Amino acid sequence: MSTYAELKAQIAELENKAKAARSAELAAAKAQIADIMKNYGLTLNDLGSNAKPKSEKVRQPVPVKYRNAATGETWTGRGRAPLWLTGKNKDEYLIK
Repeated sequence: MSTYAELKAQIAELENKAKAARSAELAAAKAQIADIMKNYGLTLNDLGSNAKPKSEKVRQPVPVKYRNAATGETWTGRGRAPLWLTGKNKDEYLIK
């Protein structure tokens, strides 16, 4: 049975081997990609690397449609109805 220290040493050794293998595979992949690009006359622009990321749309706040006059609570009409509106006519609380 291995000790904790021996297992830690094995882990470190395997991590080093994995890093080396990854570096070798990356170098081979880069060479293969460069060769394909050269054979077909492709540039980075052809691959679309200059594409700009989509900008997020800024959401505008939804206007309030209902107000509880007693407490001042409001509701936009979206999502689950608040408890103060349950079982009551919504038109009574509609903001005009």
